Amino acid sequence: MGRVLAKAESAVPHNDEFELTEKDFKFIQWFMHKNVGIFFSDRKRTMVYGRISRQLRRLGLRRFRQYRQLIEQDSEEQANFINCLTTNKTQFFREYHHFEYLEKVLIPDWQASQVSHPQIWSAGCSTGEEPYSLVSSLYWAKSFDRFENVSITATDLDTKVLASAKRGVYSEDALNTIPAKYLKPCFVRGTGNQQGYIKCKAGLQRLIDFRQLNLLEKWDFERQFDLISCRNVMIYFDKNTQERLIKRFYEQLKPGGALFIGHSESVPPSLGLFHHLGHTIYIKK
Repeated sequence: MGRVLAKAESAVPHNDEFELTEKDFKFIQWFMHKNVGIFFSDRKRTMVYGRISRQLRRLGLRRFRQYRQLIEQDSEEQANFINCLTTNKTQFFREYHHFEYLEKVLIPDWQASQVSHPQIWSAGCSTGEEPYSLVSSLYWAKSFDRFENVSITATDLDTKVLASAKRGVYSEDALNTIPAKYLKPCFVRGTGNQQGYIKCKAGLQRLIDFRQLNLLEKWDFERQFDLISCRNVMIYFDKNTQERLIKRFYEQLKPGGALFIGHSESVPPSLGLFHHLGHTIYIKK
């Protein structure tokens, strides 16, 4: 780990519940950047301490040094560690212009190009709102009548949010972010002990293949995609990691394939890989 771990060790202030030394924090910075691509600046130390504390409390530990031994020996605990430090914030039909572009431009273009089996990847799907929004958009645009088949692959690093996505059960508060035209054809309200919750209809839910995937590791996809949506994920990566990931997305897209990214993200023009159509919509050159 080089110089970042060679500094003198100093503990956090004495009134903190758990010991998280400077050396500990440098290890966390190194580990998350190396394994996940996320870099925590020194300003994130308080946030990191708060999230790590919950793990130490769960295990009855007093020092991060003890937890680190578990992380290095136990793959399940390593996953818990990564999960607790990754942020998962999403909602249905977030950045709605992407879904409008899918319905009004991409789907007609695929049909005109005689694409028989569109392939879509929701990369960083979090708790599932994005892939369920995508399948609802596809259904509303009659894609399942236009094409022989449509496949949606949804991946996330965090195993806990991925399990939540597979269940696909959400509070009725989510209705506030779902445009009315999708509600009746694509969602059902819970009854009995499920009252107060909503769920995407089972027939649509079955069309989504949820998988755990670290974007920095090997991708074992058999086919290229017509659309990759990776929105508000790259903001947590440094510039070099972002560019490597964009190049990999380029290779994973079919010629003319589309890439959706988040409103605060961009693809550097210097890479020369995509045509930027505005509204964070990019088309493979």
